[in-house]
Amino acid sequence: MNFSEIFPKKDMKFLMVGLDDAGKTTILKKLELGEIVTTTPTIGFNVESVQSKNTNITVWDIGGPDKIRPSWRQYYQGVKGLIFVVDSSDLDRIQEASEELHKMLNEDELRDIVLLVLCNKVDLQNSMDVTEVESKLHLYSIPYHRWFIQGTCATTMDGLYEGFDWLSKKF
Repeated sequence: MNFSEIFPKKDMKFLMVGLDDAGKTTILKKLELGEIVTTTPTIGFNVESVQSKNTNITVWDIGGPDKIRPSWRQYYQGVKGLIFVVDSSDLDRIQEASEELHKMLNEDELRDIVLLVLCNKVDLQNSMDVTEVESKLHLYSIPYHRWFIQGTCATTMDGLYEGFDWLSKKF
């Protein structure tokens, strides 16, 4: 299965955000190219489109450093879904990730969007499991959004198609 088979005959824009070093660009490049490329911290954004016959999927990968986060809101218009990437091995910043996620979900422009949380780096030693990340992000307290959390490993693509498959079925 490839990425374009998951989203047949639709035109969708997704916003992919998360704290810096969560794996957003690695996920995007792996989906686009099918291989791992050396990435550097994203300053600003990366935009990738995957196209097939009647399908256009645009994913905006927005940089995660704290100085850039206030600019995330300029990308909200027309977004169908939010992909929030969390580094499951970053125990020190899971609370910060939760705060940023809930800030975004309280924005009027994102009130009714679908949320996919990619719990990345689950393959690393001492990483939190999906249930622990779900709890620490307080996902059950989200009132207006359909959401799903998926454990992933960006470098091997484990879990990525399952997460995007769930997202595609919401439209």
